[in-house]
Amino acid sequence: MNYLMYIEHSAENLQFFLWYKDYVKRFNNLPDNEKALAPIWTAPEPEAEPKPTTPGLKQYVSPETAAAFKGTDFAGPIASVTEVKSNPFNTPPLTPKAETQSLVSEIGWSPNASTLNVSHKTAGSHQKQAAGAFEDANVKFQPFTIQPFRDEIARIITIYIKDEGPRQLNLSSKERSLLLNALAGTTHPSAFRPVVHTVEWSLRHQAHPNFIRWSICNGNRPRVIFARGLGIFGILAGIVTAVLVTLSDAGRGWRVLAAIGFMLGISTLIAAWKGMCVVLHGMHHRHLRPWELFASPDDESACSYDMAKGSFDTLGSSNSYEDEPWVVKYEKRNVLRKILDREVWIQEPALRQIQDTIFLQALGGSLIITALATGIFCAFPKGNFY
Repeated sequence: MNYLMYIEHSAENLQFFLWYKDYVKRFNNLPDNEKALAPIWTAPEPEAEPKPTTPGLKQYVSPETAAAFKGTDFAGPIASVTEVKSNPFNTPPLTPKAETQSLVSEIGWSPNASTLNVSHKTAGSHQKQAAGAFEDANVKFQPFTIQPFRDEIARIITIYIKDEGPRQLNLSSKERSLLLNALAGTTHPSAFRPVVHTVEWSLRHQAHPNFIRWSICNGNRPRVIFARGLGIFGILAGIVTAVLVTLSDAGRGWRVLAAIGFMLGISTLIAAWKGMCVVLHGMHHRHLRPWELFASPDDESACSYDMAKGSFDTLGSSNSYEDEPWVVKYEKRNVLRKILDREVWIQEPALRQIQDTIFLQALGGSLIITALATGIFCAFPKGNFY
């Protein structure tokens, strides 16, 4: 959750997914008479294409159109009739103001259908915002108020589905409209099926691989940049050593000393390119994350810090963290202090195994490149300049 909150900025996907899993369990535990009020949602069938006009039927046009085409090649045997007047028994359309008043008067979801402990004022606010979302989606009928968890669904719409909601999901306009039309008819978990499929795909195929790559990094950004600098310095030191020895009258065997700089520099650079510091890896340590550095001293782990700030609250407010105290405190730390931040032992065996594999790959690549570079310098004749 920390990664989604502070790094990828998409914690709403996991929060919504956790709420959905819990909602399915609670809905299935309802009595049968309550579950019968919310039928299973089925996807609407695609609209049929309009049938072509039958050639045998007569076409009717207005007198003005017939007069315009009179005497031209387009004037055919088309009967000209008087335009049909509007039906006097039709109900006149409502004005925008009347529509708003009618909408407000029809919305009245029962707070007894929700398991949330919210006040009537808060529930009414969510109901009004959800009603606005239904109106934006052109829902032609109001939701059924007697269905179970209707107030909770209104709150979910306000938080995750509605435009500019505090935790708005990244849904297309079509997906949002389809979901709102489904929720207007039922509170059954099947109404969320298309959206849950999109959210789960994003978590499995985007967020999770990115989280694994981020977890491999055992140092913060200043430490990784410092490691890259050390790797480049080691490579340059190996090149300078090889050049100086080649230009001297020393034997070719002395040029092998440059392999030390090549080996250390290239391996450090390859590991740093993956976000790893070889020094921290040798101890199986990692830097504490910025939000872990300033956690409460009473907390034994970062998990309690997560629960304290409510990141696992699926019905909470916005996921913004700019106002958290650790942001300002961490920005005030100087670069040297960030490079030498506190460390903690990596407890996950699978993560240590991945880091070991990357370290061995860095050593193997460094060995190959070092052998080639050292062989090239050993092939040159002595310079005998000094």
